[in-house]
Amino acid sequence: MSGHGDAAATTKDDGPKMRVIRVGTRKSQLARIQTDTVVTALKTLYPTLQFEIIAMSTTGDKILDTALSKIGEKSLFTKELEHALERNEVDLVVHSLKDLPTVLPPGFTIGAICKRESPYDAVVFHPKFVGKTLETLPERSVVGTSSLRRAAQLHRKFPHLEFRSIRGNLNTRLRKLDEQQEFSAIILAAAGLHRMGWQNRVGQILCPEDCMYAVGQEGGCSVPVAVHTAVKDGQLYLTGGVWSLDGSDSMQETMQATVHVTAQHEDGPEDDPQLVGITARNVPRRAQLAAENLGISLANLLLNKGAKHILDVARQLNDAH
Repeated sequence: MSGHGDAAATTKDDGPKMRVIRVGTRKSQLARIQTDTVVTALKTLYPTLQFEIIAMSTTGDKILDTALSKIGEKSLFTKELEHALERNEVDLVVHSLKDLPTVLPPGFTIGAICKRESPYDAVVFHPKFVGKTLETLPERSVVGTSSLRRAAQLHRKFPHLEFRSIRGNLNTRLRKLDEQQEFSAIILAAAGLHRMGWQNRVGQILCPEDCMYAVGQEGGCSVPVAVHTAVKDGQLYLTGGVWSLDGSDSMQETMQATVHVTAQHEDGPEDDPQLVGITARNVPRRAQLAAENLGISLANLLLNKGAKHILDVARQLNDAH
């Protein structure tokens, strides 16, 4: 959720001014469900405010015949919403964190991050393959995904399968799977399926050994980057990996940091510009910094061991094709 500018106010003829907060969102059904959830929470916190939801289409919503990694633009699902914030047409917008660019435009900030749903990827199978897993699908079965991160990891793990791009919102992709014979299965975010109420379509949840998950928009749409985290006995374990497009070349490393520290009065980022606007309740300041530094250290370790070369080659091959 990003915020920029002042809230608007409207006036009723028969009463005092009623403050209206305009909330921007994408038009897709999933985006509306996520935005409605956020607005419901805000209404509970601020019962005297009114909220108006303003939905709009983004570049990523309009270009559906091209793989995301081939479109060649940044902020595919956020640019139009960012422009609306700049023009003061909305007061805040709700995004999936994976759609946010790594660097926000000047003057923008992440105002809040909601509690995370499942970060894992799910497999939805064509009706004739219900009961199967990726491992037991027939040789050369076609699996659809819009993510290079997923395709690279799964190609390495399941070399008997073929992975192709599939675009569109969740409704469109499920319809393509069910009504056409091109795909034996598609990979979608488990969180999205849960929010849409389609848990019954989940045929397989991918474990980190099969496919590590996304970390925001760290690598953009054109490079396969993924992570897995675990907290145990006061230690945060972070595994990060990069892959070539076909999964043949890869690099993974795991590092850990202590995050179990006693919280006293610490609660939030204070004046640290790196964490501006983000407060993790009941998570001590030192733990937040330890987690941030762990991510930076792991990224530097991977880069020093040659990850940059893998990613550069992946970008070049993606651009060439």
